[in-house]
Amino acid sequence: MNHRTALLIGVLGALAAPQKSRAQDTLPVGFGTLKRDNVVISFSTGPLQIQILPLDESVTRLLAPDTYKSLTDLIKQRQGDISDQAQRAGVQHPALVMVTFFGTVSQARFVPEDVDLTSRGRLFRPVGIVPLSPQWGGQQLDARQQATAIYLFESGIAWGESLTASYEGMTNDAWSKTIQTLNTERMRVLSRASARAPAH
Repeated sequence: MNHRTALLIGVLGALAAPQKSRAQDTLPVGFGTLKRDNVVISFSTGPLQIQILPLDESVTRLLAPDTYKSLTDLIKQRQGDISDQAQRAGVQHPALVMVTFFGTVSQARFVPEDVDLTSRGRLFRPVGIVPLSPQWGGQQLDARQQATAIYLFESGIAWGESLTASYEGMTNDAWSKTIQTLNTERMRVLSRASARAPAH
């Protein structure tokens, strides 16, 4: 068995196995081409637009290399704050998600704690929030302003399956369509990685 075949079999096996933590993910890095807009959950409440971006490696490794690097660097830079929040919540391996609120009108108020995810019939509420924008504390935005934070949830969110995001009673289940994009890109990533692997 040459190196290329071994790589492909190993990664296919990892994809068939139950979802693993970021540290155990074996999807090759540097071969993705997706943009952030391809993998965000977006919806509007009128005065606000909300974007939810999974920071799980099973998703971010499918993004273009520069985007993947910027997100990975951001997590490293804020790892101290993330660890503090996780320790306070008693969560050993939190699921990380980037949430951005965009103001579409003046004095648009947002409630950070009202962002929820439902996966496999289980409701996930944020157990910690690491603000990335100075506007976060005021919980109010002017038109075209934005506020971003890294959210911590308990582990168990299945990004490879359909799920629902909600905010103040509004729900979005478009992730089921995003999964098709992710699955297609995974196979392309494997193909690119296999083509680059040296034969033995």
